[in-house]
Amino acid sequence: MAGELKTGKDDRIFRAQGPGFAIALLALIVVSGTLEYHWLEGRSVWQAFYITVLAITTVEAPRASTLPGQIFTVFLLVSGVGAALYTFTLLATVVVEGGLPEGLERRRHQRMLEGIKDHFIVCGYGRIGSIVADRLLRQRVPVVVVDRDPERLHAAMEQGALAVDGDASREDVLKRVGIDRARGLIAVVGTDAENVYAVLSARVLRPDLFIVGRAETEDATIKLKRAGADRVISPYQIGAFQIAQTALRPAVVDFVELATSTDNLELAMEEIPIAASSVLANQSIIEANLRQRYGVIVVGIQRHDRRMEFNPEPNTAIRAGDKLVVLGRPNPLKELEAEAGG
Repeated sequence: MAGELKTGKDDRIFRAQGPGFAIALLALIVVSGTLEYHWLEGRSVWQAFYITVLAITTVEAPRASTLPGQIFTVFLLVSGVGAALYTFTLLATVVVEGGLPEGLERRRHQRMLEGIKDHFIVCGYGRIGSIVADRLLRQRVPVVVVDRDPERLHAAMEQGALAVDGDASREDVLKRVGIDRARGLIAVVGTDAENVYAVLSARVLRPDLFIVGRAETEDATIKLKRAGADRVISPYQIGAFQIAQTALRPAVVDFVELATSTDNLELAMEEIPIAASSVLANQSIIEANLRQRYGVIVVGIQRHDRRMEFNPEPNTAIRAGDKLVVLGRPNPLKELEAEAGG
């Protein structure tokens, strides 16, 4: 299954020697036989087609009345019967061995890759990559996984993601997974060097793409930012910080986990982008009346220049391009998001 999405040499061989080639060869012989009997014997097109089919299926040998027609009949019996047997044998083999279903499945996945958009490309499906993909899929965000391990690719597809066997640092692979239509890219490959190359390749192809990279060292963090990552995450630093916070402020940690958990149906924390066409643009928080209308709490406002204002005052202005960090119930948050999007 993992190799089903490979394109290139394997697909070219499949097309050149597979059922498509055999059927095309048989069709060519049928058409040639029909035209030749029509011209040499003066038969109607239907009669010419009929006796050609009889010949290549060995049901009945045509009786030609002219010498050229007899010569062509011999040629047709030899080549046509051979082509028919080759075609039927190949089709039977493909069906029995499962090649046809696999070919159809490969093409179905390719069509899905060509049509996917607003998705995240997850480079690497190890311990961290699998968790990242699971979180995104729980939020109903489409995911394409890029990895070179067949077992990992199979696991990703079972989880509900599309998966491609390839090197995430190669531009042709990134184009294949629809980087031009992607919402973002997350580089969590096995090593820092691979992540740097993946981020660099993605940034070259999409200067405006949101990219998150994983770093194991401080030096890798610097290199990932220079390569073009918008955010760089160090699992070790975050893990250590989480442990310290849990020891010092367990109630605060419990609240944050409750607000950011994808399984929580009662409370959620979201960022709401404000579009220029939204009625919320250029209003203050108190004028927008968000607390009374949607029951949400504005925790902070991230300005267009990425400057964050925590716990803003009621008279703080909401501008187009800002992002509201709000806390509330999921359904009212969706209504607020629709209004903020204009």
